[in-house]
Amino acid sequence: MKKEIIMYTDGSALGNPGKGGLGVVLLYKKHRKEISEGYRFTTNNRMELLAVIRGLENIKEEKCRVTIYSDSTYVVKAVNEKWVFNWEKKDFKKKKNKDLWKRFLLLYKFFELHFIWVKGHANIKENERCDFLAVKAAEGKNLLIDSVYEQESK
Repeated sequence: MKKEIIMYTDGSALGNPGKGGLGVVLLYKKHRKEISEGYRFTTNNRMELLAVIRGLENIKEEKCRVTIYSDSTYVVKAVNEKWVFNWEKKDFKKKKNKDLWKRFLLLYKFFELHFIWVKGHANIKENERCDFLAVKAAEGKNLLIDSVYEQESK
């Protein structure tokens, strides 16, 4: 039987682009891990996608089943409707966040991923927690020096 992990994610940008943050809650049986990171200059979509990536990067066991709850239609539809795989075939031509989508696809093959869209700000406990973590990270003084948004521009 495969290990089953539940992951909730959210991203935030105060201005678009602007200061941003991500929040992740990982749940496995009685275990819980929260991740919160802030960035100086980024976009909301980048934070939504990076939240999924950072969550997956924190899972130590490969080939487990991960159910990801996100309020980002950008991320959920890109995977569930297989857009990202078509973008990859065309080397992400004219697509934003190419660097992050490539990073996501490197992780994708190591897990059995299932994405579920949830409505944001709908009193879903763990989604609300991720939103709180993301917003607080974006507001924080200790924002990560390397700007996620600037990396794409180079």
